[in-house]
Amino acid sequence: MSKNNHFILDRTDDDCKARTGHIITAHGIIDTPVFMPVGTQGTVKAIEQRELIELNASVILGNTYHLYLRPGDDVINHFGGLHKFMNWDRPILTDSGGYQVFSLQELRKLTEDGVEFKSHIDGSKHFFSPEKVIDIQKNLGSDIMMVLDECTPYPATKQEALKSMELSEKWAMRSKVHFDKTEDLYGYRQFLFSIGQGGMFKDLREEYIKKMLDIEFDGFAIGGLSVGEPAEMMYEITDISTDILPEDKPRYLMGVGTPENILEAISLGIDMFDCVLPTRNARNGQLFTTRGKINIRNARYKLCEEAIDEKINCYASKNFSLGYLRHLFFANEILGLQLATLHNLAFYLWLMENARFELTYGNFLKWKKEMLDSLKNTDE
Repeated sequence: MSKNNHFILDRTDDDCKARTGHIITAHGIIDTPVFMPVGTQGTVKAIEQRELIELNASVILGNTYHLYLRPGDDVINHFGGLHKFMNWDRPILTDSGGYQVFSLQELRKLTEDGVEFKSHIDGSKHFFSPEKVIDIQKNLGSDIMMVLDECTPYPATKQEALKSMELSEKWAMRSKVHFDKTEDLYGYRQFLFSIGQGGMFKDLREEYIKKMLDIEFDGFAIGGLSVGEPAEMMYEITDISTDILPEDKPRYLMGVGTPENILEAISLGIDMFDCVLPTRNARNGQLFTTRGKINIRNARYKLCEEAIDEKINCYASKNFSLGYLRHLFFANEILGLQLATLHNLAFYLWLMENARFELTYGNFLKWKKEMLDSLKNTDE
């Protein structure tokens, strides 16, 4: 076991890099590996906070870009921070908004000072500097904050990736300096994570991480993946990253991913995940289950009396039939979106709970193979 003042590493698997641990925050302990439901605008779409607690979600993710634009971080500060504003007393991680800003493409202008962008809501102009993003996240009061970075697109040449990486490096250093000299606003300590970049180039990734290790961050994220590259390339970059990252701090693979991606990344030593897939796909009628992926609109479920998934300890999963859920989708009833979202998040959280259990008892790789085999079953 290794530990620092906010992360305890409990166990590393004997046969791979998978590990269990705890992140200790002012709003509770996060058991890792962990999946963070995405609550972009202070809400996880289609369900309420009470249901997240019933699912035993230990941490959720909010987005700096969206919350800055609406309702505004000054409004959230008025309410005493994001926890009080949304009535959520468990941990929150906020991303920097960098990915959202850089995805605007035609609506942004990038300089060494930061990025000027137009709101996707009303076209108004705004500017994010590394320092301003820290100030916004201080107003939000999240337990874990991220530095502003440039997400390197895929594909990119090595020269493009290097230029992008060097900008992210400068921004990370400025973020840390500003973070250290500004006070936390709500009487508890916030943590700051760096974000690794370098495109799909191993030497750039290694170089970047080594530079970040000199700047005493509280944790380390791996960014710029799940942006269209082959899965094997994502695993390769993740693998070399966790080889270099310190044992005694949490590791976060941003924006990943499918259940298969998550299981593979756990075996490569990742502790934290977030992704919109379980909630977005639920609203589009795709369910993740212990027997594979289900498209609830398929005709085969019209008369299906089978529960969504008896193995998942969730009210929605156990108490509603696939036939009923299909009806709700075709009738455009809001309840269909709610039940599908509840189930998918319950499945993802069940997956993580079981991963932690199997790791604790030394059976992770065998269990992972069984899960990957079952997840291959997918509706056309």
